[in-house]
Amino acid sequence: MSKQNKAWTQQAIQKVRAEQNRSADTHLIKLDLPACPEIDLYLKDESTHPTGSLKHRLARSLFLYGLCNGWINQDTTIVESSSGSTAISEAYFARLLGLPFVAVVPKSTSREKLEKIEQYGGRCMLVDGQDIYSAAITLAKETNGHYMDQFTYAERATDWRGNNNIAESIFRQMEMERFPTPEWIITGAGTGGTSATLGRYIRYSQQGNQHTKLCVVDPENSVFFDHFQDKNPNLVSTKSSNIEGIGRPRVEPSFIPEVVDHMIRIPDSASIAATHFLKDVIGLNCGPSTGTNLWGAFQLIAQMRAEQKSGSLVMILCDSGERYGNTYYNPSWVAENGYQLDNYMHTLNEFYTTGLWSV
Repeated sequence: MSKQNKAWTQQAIQKVRAEQNRSADTHLIKLDLPACPEIDLYLKDESTHPTGSLKHRLARSLFLYGLCNGWINQDTTIVESSSGSTAISEAYFARLLGLPFVAVVPKSTSREKLEKIEQYGGRCMLVDGQDIYSAAITLAKETNGHYMDQFTYAERATDWRGNNNIAESIFRQMEMERFPTPEWIITGAGTGGTSATLGRYIRYSQQGNQHTKLCVVDPENSVFFDHFQDKNPNLVSTKSSNIEGIGRPRVEPSFIPEVVDHMIRIPDSASIAATHFLKDVIGLNCGPSTGTNLWGAFQLIAQMRAEQKSGSLVMILCDSGERYGNTYYNPSWVAENGYQLDNYMHTLNEFYTTGLWSV
């Protein structure tokens, strides 16, 4: 590496680390459950990151990983395959470093997400869902750029031992709560990086959280649930997940099933209904993957209640619902895509008010 490139890399790393230093930690919101007074549910609100989602942490880690490995220099075009949120966050960091950025995204990605990528100076290349990997690799070669490949590097780029990662942050914020050690942490899996970080940290930490278990919720058309059951790495779905941000049609390298304690497959209509429930009843405007997490959390709480257990659970609030005004929050779009929400909304409202889980 030339002196000029080395100096640029050092400055770039410093810029990314400075951004982390000035970004406040995300909030932990307690969700009151009137019918379950001995169980506390918390939402780790990742929507408060500068780029509005959980993927801000991942993008920062991927840039530091690429810079320290010598894969990114001052002339590098950054390329990523993404359903939206990771691309938004990477576009932000690319702009911070003065680098061109191209997001290879599925054609189904919400218009709000595409506009956000462009707002940060990125360019969007729309392809069919199954082609994002090969298209991103080809584009990186054609531009002599660097393919970030979140699906491969998410689990290894993130510092899962600490350094204020999402797991360490959760346990630190829980220290003064009624039940400081969660019974469950609930998350979805897109790359698998977050579940790998959480699962590893739970095992690594010596702070009295050994009984915490990790639950990963998975939407329809995703192969992660089946992979967790049979450990077949070659599973492929002919369809892509309809819940943006989570679920994959193939087993991604960053998904580590061995650190997951339990998985639940969630119907898409249940995920969307839970998203509406959070907004209508609780007043939180969240994306659909947060709805998936909530449905899984309520199911676990119902199980705890049936077993007369007390304790706490923490679920990830992945991003804001502002990115989905034309899709999941649009009644016409919901109806046109065949989602039936009424029964699921009834189940959610009944559980919230009575504690009865009628599924």
